[in-house]
Amino acid sequence: MHLFKFAQARYLAIISLVWLTIFILTRTLLLSTHLNEAQLGVVSTLALYGQGGVYDLVFLLYALAPMALYLLLCSRQVWQSRWNQLMLQILLTLSIFIMLFTAISEWLFWDEFSVRFNFIAVDYLVYSDEVLNNILESYPVYPLLGVLALIAVAITLSLRGAMRRVALAPLLSWRQRGMALGSWALLLALSVSMVGQDFPRNTGGNAYQHELSANGPYQFFAAFRNNQLDYEQFYPLLPLKQVAERIRDEVREPNAVFLDSNPLSIRRLIDNPGHPLPMNVILVTIESLSAKYLGSEGDTRGLTPELDALRQQSLYFSNLYATGTRTTRGLEAITLSIPPTPGRSIVKRVGRESGFASLGQQFTTKGYDSVFMYGGRGYFDNMNAFFEGNGYRTVDQASVPDSEVTFTNAWGMSDEDLYTQALKVADADFAKGSPFLLQLMTTSNHRPYSYPEGRIDIASGSGREGAVKYTDYAIGEFLRAARQKPWFNSTVFVFIADHTAGSAGKEDLPVSSYHIPLFIYAPQLVKPAEVTTLTSQIDLAPTLLGLLNMDYTSTFFGRNVLREDAAPGRALIGNYQHLGLFDGENLAILSPRQLMRLHDDALGDSLESTADQSDPLIARSIAYYEGSSYAFGHDLLAWHAPIASKARISQR
Repeated sequence: MHLFKFAQARYLAIISLVWLTIFILTRTLLLSTHLNEAQLGVVSTLALYGQGGVYDLVFLLYALAPMALYLLLCSRQVWQSRWNQLMLQILLTLSIFIMLFTAISEWLFWDEFSVRFNFIAVDYLVYSDEVLNNILESYPVYPLLGVLALIAVAITLSLRGAMRRVALAPLLSWRQRGMALGSWALLLALSVSMVGQDFPRNTGGNAYQHELSANGPYQFFAAFRNNQLDYEQFYPLLPLKQVAERIRDEVREPNAVFLDSNPLSIRRLIDNPGHPLPMNVILVTIESLSAKYLGSEGDTRGLTPELDALRQQSLYFSNLYATGTRTTRGLEAITLSIPPTPGRSIVKRVGRESGFASLGQQFTTKGYDSVFMYGGRGYFDNMNAFFEGNGYRTVDQASVPDSEVTFTNAWGMSDEDLYTQALKVADADFAKGSPFLLQLMTTSNHRPYSYPEGRIDIASGSGREGAVKYTDYAIGEFLRAARQKPWFNSTVFVFIADHTAGSAGKEDLPVSSYHIPLFIYAPQLVKPAEVTTLTSQIDLAPTLLGLLNMDYTSTFFGRNVLREDAAPGRALIGNYQHLGLFDGENLAILSPRQLMRLHDDALGDSLESTADQSDPLIARSIAYYEGSSYAFGHDLLAWHAPIASKARISQR
């Protein structure tokens, strides 16, 4: 049977060929932006386009299924009607426009994140108001849509001859249609079972090659379906008894007493020496502040004069790494002191985001006013629900009178407006005699990179450099205002990034791309010094509580790195699929399908090799991630300790 002599097959072939052409051009253009990093040879180039072709064809199987069903069930009378032929022309134009729009969207997403569509794109769709406003403020959207529409019409006009031949071609017989439907269903079933979201991207090797071989629209829908991953199902395991022993060794401190009978629980009483210090805390989480932007870290553009000066007056942690690539990951690590579980962060797990033994709960139980303050609207990323369910009250843009806001963009108030609100809350608590923990989350260092004019010598909206310099400026102004307050001398100021400005690299987890700064500033308490110990974002909470000599019941996976008897450092880094543990030299990576890899000299040549559970670094990483996933799944991180657990550990 010469299938393509029939009308239905010809029409589907026209759309498929146009889409495949757009897919190939998109892949090629994205490749051109990282040609050196992709390190392609002849074989790897063929593999990239070959694997990409598989993704492209599978996406077409899914995307064209409704249209194929209509065409194959369409009677001859309906097919020959004028309205049907007009509808097919419109559908062709619309499909071309949609694919062109998708290609442009992929380009912009790649420019921001250097990956194909993933769970971030899914999150952006969910919070469409902020994202749409961000896009409108960042790009000439309406002219661009007009150009894409003209191109789609032009392509449709160029295909008039082919569409006339479609209209005149014979239709498949009903028997042939049944065979075609059966074949399509069989191919769909095969694709579901053989081509998943992680094919072939979790096999190690060059991360750019794997991303470029993917299909953006396919990855978007796959990420939408798979934004939560069960650790036990997808990742390598150790016997639970071994996990329990290892994880307790990791978090153990002198004089700490474990409280639960379940050995997999790390709930323990932390006895910090000395009298508790009655200090307020203002903890500022800064949007996307990579350590590499600091002049004191080697940047020569003069973007951070305030922070460079602050470094000389603070405890500065020069070897600190974020746990992830998203704001919610940073907030999760800072607030709950937990490694990055696979899939979405705990902050966003609606229905399971509350009731944890958080940093805010620790301060609240000691009489503090614990407040989470966000420059945007706290429904975004489920932040208000998370913090209100974990011991904080919340203040966000929606709760601030318009008269007190001087500048907003798509993401919220300017940093200086947020700091003004923080000063206001601190003044009110001081007047009441209440100590306070103010945990702030800024927004200005984010596309569209806009901020009040006249503050710095870089025009608003001109790019990341200006946003970083404005972020630095606002911190300087905030501290100058705070120094005039009566509560200043009894307050600890903490400045830390939520994540870096970009985490792309040749490896799945490029360690240097997770490097962030941490400043602890309190002239009456802290002597300026540089802390070079390898530190994870999850170590901030126990380090801060240790600095204040607070005793507390902990479910934290982090530890106080300022103790003289502290264990050697490690950093836990990840994205929503890959989970890593860095020991200062080498990196262990755990991936779906029980894949285990080592990267020797992770900050240098980063030489990759496969590994198994017998490797000490792999075993250590499994203990952290299996242990934390188990604790989360079995309610071992709750603020109120469970009733005496009698859980027994079985051998796997």
